[in-house]
Amino acid sequence: MTKQNLGAVTGRQLLAYALPAFVVALPTIPVYIHLPTLYGVQLGIGLATIGYILLITRLFDTVTDPLVGFLCDRLKIWNLRRKPWIAFGAMIAGIGLYKILNPVDDVTGSYLLIWSLVLYAGWTMVAVPYLAWGAELSADYNERTRITAWREGFGLLGIVGAGALGAVTVSLGWSESESIGAIAWAAIALGIVVIPILLRSVPEYAAENDASVAIDNPPLLESLRTLGANKLFLRLLFAWFVNGVANGIPAALFFIYLEHGLDAGPEIRPRFVLLYFIAAILSIPLWFRLSRYFGKHRAWCWGMIAACIAFVSVPWIDEGGFYAFALVCIVTGMALGADLSLPPALQADVTDYAKYRFGRAQTGLQFALWGMSMKLALAAAVGFALPGLEFSGFDPAAPSEQGRTALLVIYAFIPVVIKMLAILMVWRFPLTADVQLALRQRLARQPAA
Repeated sequence: MTKQNLGAVTGRQLLAYALPAFVVALPTIPVYIHLPTLYGVQLGIGLATIGYILLITRLFDTVTDPLVGFLCDRLKIWNLRRKPWIAFGAMIAGIGLYKILNPVDDVTGSYLLIWSLVLYAGWTMVAVPYLAWGAELSADYNERTRITAWREGFGLLGIVGAGALGAVTVSLGWSESESIGAIAWAAIALGIVVIPILLRSVPEYAAENDASVAIDNPPLLESLRTLGANKLFLRLLFAWFVNGVANGIPAALFFIYLEHGLDAGPEIRPRFVLLYFIAAILSIPLWFRLSRYFGKHRAWCWGMIAACIAFVSVPWIDEGGFYAFALVCIVTGMALGADLSLPPALQADVTDYAKYRFGRAQTGLQFALWGMSMKLALAAAVGFALPGLEFSGFDPAAPSEQGRTALLVIYAFIPVVIKMLAILMVWRFPLTADVQLALRQRLARQPAA
């Protein structure tokens, strides 16, 4: 198929497209959470050294996003722009994942640095074209939400699956290193199965046959300047970044709040995490239905409003109020479902505006900057939350009442203020279903580029 699909994606194609999200999400918890302890403590490299290595690799991961996005828009391999990158990237990521989660006995910091760079390079080569490909599978307003909802739902299932697999292996008496090694093997084995299914079953629509896409290939700086003139892209990107900061602050303080704000012991804390992600997964069909009725932007705003209401109630939950906080986890988990499934579908619609207004969609580059902004948002959230908590006088060894109040304010109130800014930017977002349909009709009438 060479023209962009204007209708529904078949169930088989949708399942084939969404399954790799489960595989990619499986090793995220071991890589992002367990890696510092594994290498810094158990393998004896040292926490300071691990910190510097992870800083370098995260910076590398951030700056490679726009490069891969630009290249997968510009370069064609076997007349394809998305599939070759995903195929090569999956192989590279698989090698890096195996090496990093199955370290040798005499491991060094150089070993971790090299294989972390390999892993992040492979992940970027998969993630950026994978997101762009999803936006190109259909031009229908609601169908794009359906595609995004399936992809993000399977991604959440991957996170829950990794937690379940880790719990099972630990209950069998496996060590932590053996447990995360098992997760790596599971991700690699499933990737060997689902990536070929994806590449074989899901069509890639050639952009050069879309009459709205310019035939020239501008350099990277010119492409970035074009995006800089795209007001709808910048507005949505900034709202995505702001909401990412608002989500990242309570995420960074989650376990600190559970211990010192809620007085939850280590045996009960994982239950709140599991409840949060299960609520997110189960809520995705609801947000899909609401987006058809209210529009994606308004449905996303209602999700953010629900999260704000839940967070505002947190300071009034007494220590030991586990059931009350469980309700907060359910509501904020449902809001996460909206955060994950609706904004990327809105971003897919922005590519239509880019085609009409500027003559080129730049889908890969747009989604690359989308991913880059989320990484920067999470880094900014951590950089604010933890130093801010310490600066306000909170001492985890002996928390005072003033320190606990500061914890509640930073954990609950500040994210609400930040989310309100995102809501204001999105509430009147002009790219509604009717506007998007009008854009597609005008694009269909444009002469060939």
